[in-house]
Amino acid sequence: MSNTQRSYLNTLTKIITEQLEVVDLFSGCGGLALGFQEEGMHIISGMELNEAAANTASYNLHWKHGIENEHLCGDVTLTDGSVFSNHNNPIVIGGPPCQAYSMIGRAKLNSLGEERSAFNDSRGALFHDFLRIALDLNARAVVMENVPESVNYNGINIPETVCEMLSENGYEAIWTVLNSADFGVPQTRERVFVMAVKKELGTINFMPAPTHKRPDSSFKTMTEMRFPKFTQTKYFRMPLTANSDMPNWVTVNEALSDLPILFPSSKSLYKLHKPELTLPYQSPPQSDYQIKMRKTSLLKMEGVSGNGFRNTKRDFRIFEKMKVNDNYRDAHDIAMKILASECIKKGIKAKTHPNQYEVLKKNIVPPYSIEKFLTKWKKLDPEKPSHTVVAHLGTDTYSHIHPWEPRGISVREAARLQSFPDDFYFNCSMTEAFKQIGNAVPPLLSKAVASALRKNLGEN
Repeated sequence: MSNTQRSYLNTLTKIITEQLEVVDLFSGCGGLALGFQEEGMHIISGMELNEAAANTASYNLHWKHGIENEHLCGDVTLTDGSVFSNHNNPIVIGGPPCQAYSMIGRAKLNSLGEERSAFNDSRGALFHDFLRIALDLNARAVVMENVPESVNYNGINIPETVCEMLSENGYEAIWTVLNSADFGVPQTRERVFVMAVKKELGTINFMPAPTHKRPDSSFKTMTEMRFPKFTQTKYFRMPLTANSDMPNWVTVNEALSDLPILFPSSKSLYKLHKPELTLPYQSPPQSDYQIKMRKTSLLKMEGVSGNGFRNTKRDFRIFEKMKVNDNYRDAHDIAMKILASECIKKGIKAKTHPNQYEVLKKNIVPPYSIEKFLTKWKKLDPEKPSHTVVAHLGTDTYSHIHPWEPRGISVREAARLQSFPDDFYFNCSMTEAFKQIGNAVPPLLSKAVASALRKNLGEN
């Protein structure tokens, strides 16, 4: 190929890429949009109700690249397509809030009384606003993400309903369930995706292509066991399966082992690291995944930011004695043994020194029920992917206890488990950063969806 031909093809590719503009609704901190950006598409704008999350998305998707665009802080329900209408038939993507659909969200809302029931939660209908704006913009394609529980919201299959509405408006639409671990994310996280294209612009011949396989092919998740039922619906499409020659799922160890050592023992001095503070990596990249996460820092940075973790002083000794995959019952047993040892040292007995005993117990033993709190503590297994990273990390990090340090995971470690690259910056409080990360779509999963969508629109 001559230099002239190569220059022409590069120019043509640039024009095609620029045509694929993306509007990002209910954006959170921008995980879904980042995958589309990594696939070469142009994120023109977005909207998010949470100001801190909108700022995170704006900085990482636009400002740090010298782009003047931004993710608007606003209420999608009070917005119409005119906010974005100066662009030509963009792809519209988004994840309407899932709290009304998710099992955790439903339980919390239902516990607050009938008037706060999940089925009375207005967030259960936000997909209507998402579709309204997509249709206002005459979107060339639509991608919507949500939790698997959305397939049965008060008897309504939300993704099936969305596909039906899109079909009635001139789109070919499908929905499927994807596991992020199949796409190189060190986390088993299943999510529903709706994918639709304008019928005159394309057809859905391609599905997101896995890059990794599960080590144990006999393992099936609850959602996967429901696939036969899903096939009875009109718009469900089975996800692709990984090839046998693909690498295994990325493990926690492969994801985290090069990151800074923050708290080597329960006797270490706790330090609250500011979001912008950069600490050196403890080693060169130890895996292909670490190389991918450090793609920019290999040339520009010697360290990484986002090293804050929670000061759970009472529990550091418990974490230190927990084994891989231990849960709260194990932690409670460990705490009671520590209490017994301290009582012997101090000569305190529950019967003869009840007040002193209760004070000591309060300082050592977590006050949670072993019946209700069992699954909310878990120590990560370094040889497996993490379990699902959730927004509840914004409240505490007991669900994801570090595999070899006696603490909860840090902001950067949570971001690594979600496949945010190391140059993705969280300029906000630690609590807000954990919440943003837990709510996000893993960018590597999003990139696979974007790649399939590009092909369905006839792009190479």
